[in-house]
Amino acid sequence: MTDIQFIDNASAKDIAAFLEKHLSRCLAESEGGIAISVPGGSTPFPIFAELTKADLDWSRIAVWPGDDRIVPEEHPASNTGKIRALLEPVGASVATLTEAEEAPHFALVWLGMGADGHIASLFPNTDPQVAEPARIKRLTPDPLPPEAPFDRITLTIPALLNADGLMFVIRGDEKRAVFDAGAAGEHDLPIARLLGAAGDMPVTCFT
Repeated sequence: MTDIQFIDNASAKDIAAFLEKHLSRCLAESEGGIAISVPGGSTPFPIFAELTKADLDWSRIAVWPGDDRIVPEEHPASNTGKIRALLEPVGASVATLTEAEEAPHFALVWLGMGADGHIASLFPNTDPQVAEPARIKRLTPDPLPPEAPFDRITLTIPALLNADGLMFVIRGDEKRAVFDAGAAGEHDLPIARLLGAAGDMPVTCFT
């Protein structure tokens, strides 16, 4: 079972403080820039808002969405557009996911998880593989979420695991139960596949 540090009842400010500390350490240990991967959806944006107050050298931080809906960045459903609007003004660079890109090594991969056990846009129907050769892949969720009925582009499990650590924000008892069962190897949903292949990588889960 993957060794996971749980931090319960964490506020957006608490999570932003963890991120600031982690990113500060990574920047201090690096002579150049670092890359991080972040999720979309509603949960991260209050945390992003807190994190923009941090005293970080944002010019050395490249931010990669873990996934996005295949829509123009100005579309309300675009994760990349919203992340760019918040983080580029403080000096970060925000990547646009395309299958032509090579995903970097990440100082941290921050993920959410759906109640169906999906991570990034690796939904159960897409059968994500730990040995997937592609690092960035276009996929079609089935069923398509009614609130976002779009094809997706996503980092794959090998890209997500090419990192110094994983971080999750999991809200609600239902999702926590799916997460815990995945960590224990009690099902084969995407979250279980990721955690099962994480090895000794540090994993932090905020609830």
